[in-house]
Amino acid sequence: MTDERLAIIGLGYVGLPLALAFAEEGLDVVGVDADQARVEDVCAGRSPIDDVDDDRLQKALRRGFRAVVPDAVDLRERDVVIVCVPTPITEAKDPELGPMLAASERIAAQLRAGQLVILQSTTFPGTTAGPFRRALEASGLVAGQDFDLAFAPERVNPGDPASAQRDVPRLVGGLTASATTRAATLLRRINDDVRELSSPDAAELAKLVENVFRNVNIAFVNQLALLCERMDLDVWEVIDAAATKPFGFMRFAPGPGVGGHCIPVDPYYLSWRARQFDFVDRFVELAGDINLAMPRHVVDLVVDALNDRGRSIRGARIGILGVAFKANVRDPRNSPAAAILALLADRGATVAFHDPHVVRFRDAAGVERTSQALEDLIASTDVVVVVTPHAAIDWDAVYGRAPLVVDTVDSSRGRSVDRDRVLRLGAGWGARAPS
Repeated sequence: MTDERLAIIGLGYVGLPLALAFAEEGLDVVGVDADQARVEDVCAGRSPIDDVDDDRLQKALRRGFRAVVPDAVDLRERDVVIVCVPTPITEAKDPELGPMLAASERIAAQLRAGQLVILQSTTFPGTTAGPFRRALEASGLVAGQDFDLAFAPERVNPGDPASAQRDVPRLVGGLTASATTRAATLLRRINDDVRELSSPDAAELAKLVENVFRNVNIAFVNQLALLCERMDLDVWEVIDAAATKPFGFMRFAPGPGVGGHCIPVDPYYLSWRARQFDFVDRFVELAGDINLAMPRHVVDLVVDALNDRGRSIRGARIGILGVAFKANVRDPRNSPAAAILALLADRGATVAFHDPHVVRFRDAAGVERTSQALEDLIASTDVVVVVTPHAAIDWDAVYGRAPLVVDTVDSSRGRSVDRDRVLRLGAGWGARAPS
């Protein structure tokens, strides 16, 4: 079997680069997305994500890559179907498999014998062999007998196109040994290093471990930042000093909270699944809770900064710099800025934001705002709160003209600013001196 005809369901940060990688290797690839506007953008050669530029997308379109809405594709014509849809959590922090199950049900309606189905969406161990498989087998076909089924987790780091390159190892675990081999053979068309695991469950857990590891370590340095504030120490100086050790230490940075499609979500997938085995993973849950509490600490810092000026938060004008979940991307999913904006507004402040990459943003209370020009934001606020340090922000203007700054991400490093104008998370008053 040649597996030359592919369908990629979901054209976001995972699906679109994957689709283009296969198309660039000469495979017949169709991208499928339920978002009509996104499909129109892709077909017009306008990339909807940061990690794929328009030129690369347009070259793929000229080679034959195409994007369609679900009703415009017959999946029976495809040798392989790869699912790259979101796997969020509910308000109760339980897995929300709705998008994934909707995709699997659509596949089941057109599934034919001999196809290979690969799930890439991050999820808990047991998903591929459990609910995902059951939804596919509603077709009447049996996984491992009539069609092949595998899990191959994505390893995309938004804002870092290198994370999708050929030399980044890729994992895969199939329902059967032959499914693993088949999926690995396909993935080696676009990856130089494909590791075959014993099962989909092992691959699913490996993916969760990657992201839970990051969440736990971010929680640790966030706690360290709170301690340094009480001890009148600079957490950024301390972490930089520890990072000079060339072995046995990995640098993580504190901040206003965690965001994106993985770090705030995946720990709860793991802890939820652990409870199915009568195992309560307090360590993982505690780390998630620590990071979720950081936006409230940012609000406390704003209160402290205003109190230092004899001002109340009620009626204060507060500007947020950056609402994307990380620097230099336009993705606002699960950004800590959503909670910070809502909490400040709830305390009676007038809030606004500036983000060079995000035009409109909805806070945790459901209030939608439009990005203001940086100069207008600085001129009209009592305090500026740095949440996401985009390179495109004019930091000279921020630190040169803002009357008061709460810096949660060490953006003031090396700047000559009056001590009583900058309050830093994990360090107290004063801009950070250069190393």
